[in-house]
Amino acid sequence: MHVKGVARAVLTLSLALVALLPLRAAAPLMPVSEIKPGMVGVGRTVFSGSTLEEFTVHILGVLENVMGPSRNLILARLEGGPLEKTGVIAGMSGSPVYVDGRLIGAVSYSLGAFSREPIAGITPIEEMIDATRTTSRRAPGQQAELTLPVSTASLASTLQEVFARTAPFAQSPADVRVAATAPGVTPDLATMLRPISTPLVMSGFHGEVASMIATAFSASGFTPMAAGGGTAPDTPELDRPLRPGDAIGVGLITGDLSLGGTGTVTAIEGNRVYAFGHPFYNLGPTSFPMTRAWIHTLLPSLMNSSKLGSLGRIIGTFEQDRATAIAGTLGAGPSMLPIRLVLDTDRGPRREFRFSVVRDQLFTPLLTYLTVVNTLKSYEREFGTASFVVTGRARVARHGEIAFEDIFTGESPSVGAASYIAGPITFLLKNEFEPVEIDELDLTIVSSEEPRTAVLERVWLDTPTVRPGRTVPVKLLMRTSRGEDVLHTVPVDIPVNATGTLTLIVADGARLAQIEQRETRQTQQAQNVAQIVKAFNKARKNNRLYVRLVSSGPGAVVSGEALSALPPSVLAVLDADRHGASIGTLRSATLGEWAVPTDYAVSGARFLSLPRR
Repeated sequence: MHVKGVARAVLTLSLALVALLPLRAAAPLMPVSEIKPGMVGVGRTVFSGSTLEEFTVHILGVLENVMGPSRNLILARLEGGPLEKTGVIAGMSGSPVYVDGRLIGAVSYSLGAFSREPIAGITPIEEMIDATRTTSRRAPGQQAELTLPVSTASLASTLQEVFARTAPFAQSPADVRVAATAPGVTPDLATMLRPISTPLVMSGFHGEVASMIATAFSASGFTPMAAGGGTAPDTPELDRPLRPGDAIGVGLITGDLSLGGTGTVTAIEGNRVYAFGHPFYNLGPTSFPMTRAWIHTLLPSLMNSSKLGSLGRIIGTFEQDRATAIAGTLGAGPSMLPIRLVLDTDRGPRREFRFSVVRDQLFTPLLTYLTVVNTLKSYEREFGTASFVVTGRARVARHGEIAFEDIFTGESPSVGAASYIAGPITFLLKNEFEPVEIDELDLTIVSSEEPRTAVLERVWLDTPTVRPGRTVPVKLLMRTSRGEDVLHTVPVDIPVNATGTLTLIVADGARLAQIEQRETRQTQQAQNVAQIVKAFNKARKNNRLYVRLVSSGPGAVVSGEALSALPPSVLAVLDADRHGASIGTLRSATLGEWAVPTDYAVSGARFLSLPRR
């Protein structure tokens, strides 16, 4: 019995291994040149859970876009399962279609809203494989400009301008040549076909933030699914090897928030996976998590039926996002930006959140912004007397750290805090000097439900005159929103060699920045990544008063660095060599600067002339 039991176990294991082999071997392919009207094929997709179901595909013909780079689309009518009631379903993108056991391509295009029958476009498998072989980098012209603070309108505009994902298969019937087709199929049909909408799974998002994401992404061809949230159930069905026709996800945010799109696997060659049959965002090279996905149910709709799903565990990396497919490799997931956010409040327990966001020039700062603003809107009061003190760091590979420390209060403080974090990341990732990678982001936000604002009321000296080489106590009086007076005394050192007219400038960070810009008559531009990091670390803060001692001595701005109180001989040399560097003129010299930390978001500016003895 023991020997028979072992033999039976070995036989069972062998059969199981044999059954797995086809899952990693690609099906034979049928080139588009062999496709004929009247052929009947079989499609595979998941309508519920992780169960593969088949539907019938009636080939109507081939549309050839002769104005494009040999782009073809196989036209078909689908039937079977729920398709008669739902039409082509968002989330079916990538569903493989076989004719006589040979893979012809992926269901990828539909006629859009209110279609009376499930007419679909099928992207030929050859074009999917060919387009995703390239390893070229994204063109510089495709870099996206993220406008902060992010609004629904600005986000939608950015996504549409940079990634025109929802474009029809052809812009004009004149661009299309119709190969042998069934009666009634004309070139005009190509202008009506658009990529099947991709369900956008959102989990853990505050209503206002979810609405902003939904509105912006909907305009780019996604179907938001806030109710689909959470992660896929822990079931053995999702532990088996991936198959063509299985639901699959593209992760954007993982961890305590979840954001990503779902579609369908078209083909698997070894550890290479092809899916969607159209772009996710047509980003070119990517490094996005490939995840399992679970389909909870279908949502039939005359306008746009959709699969309601959830993202599961990471099973690989999507490395290409092209016009005809997304493709990636099974195995380890990609490197992502880890974000740790601690929310501390005197009204409840200290909370710690952990997120991971994809590495991408546009999506990294955008998703970082969304995680911060969503956390604050979800747990803290947004309007009235809310105040947020932000501290933390962003570790920049090869360039040290950017330190965060500031306060945000007043109207929409969560937006200010999120923009404060996303701003440096935006500039670093779109810089023109070198590729930059953020290693990690570690943040602590302390919230309170009280106003934390103050106004600079008065600046004075207790002595009538000042003497070079001496220290002068300068008094600063602030008044808080509660009407309380707060006095600071700043010891200001008067240099021994101070000449000309001496003036004290006391101002908040924003006003001092305006004064500096007027003084240099230009915005100081960083010349390398090190200067960008340095500039953010020196950036003026809301919770500081800045005291600056200036004289009438001239200076210059050289390659982004301000040099004050220069001797006339040095100024003459710089003036003669203006063609060799970026040089600007300073009309005054800074003799010293002091930053006065406060517990408030302070505003105001005062100028004080210092009579010398």
